[in-house]
Amino acid sequence: MKLHELAPAEGSRKTRNRVGRGLGSGNGKTSGRGMKGQKSRSGGGVRTGFEGGQMPLYRRLPKRGFKNVWAKTYAEVNVETLNRFEEGATIDPVVLVESGILKNVEDGIRILGGGELTKRLTVRANGFTKSAEEKITAAGGKVEVI
Repeated sequence: MKLHELAPAEGSRKTRNRVGRGLGSGNGKTSGRGMKGQKSRSGGGVRTGFEGGQMPLYRRLPKRGFKNVWAKTYAEVNVETLNRFEEGATIDPVVLVESGILKNVEDGIRILGGGELTKRLTVRANGFTKSAEEKITAAGGKVEVI
């Protein structure tokens, strides 16, 4: 293949429609905007959600509740799930994702105290419940807060 033979894939590029280029083009004279009215003028048109002066839907519907945009969501893992790792392993967010226990780390990982832990592990996470901490240390493991 030579430089002059390079071409984009078939159908990947579309030629832009040049409006206002004569009657034969199909988009001449009014350039596809119709005759008169607000939408035919330059700069014309209405904002998103405008319903011609009628009270718009987003103002007619009641507003309920509060959504904290700064709230952190933690991926939660029960202590019992950690039994699948070998004795003495170090568990951190990367290991949990690679092993398939978690799909997404989100804003961090929190270890919950559900179930029993039978192996000595070093667990590194963003947060632990008291019962999870107790179970990990009781099994001879270590808890490290990231």
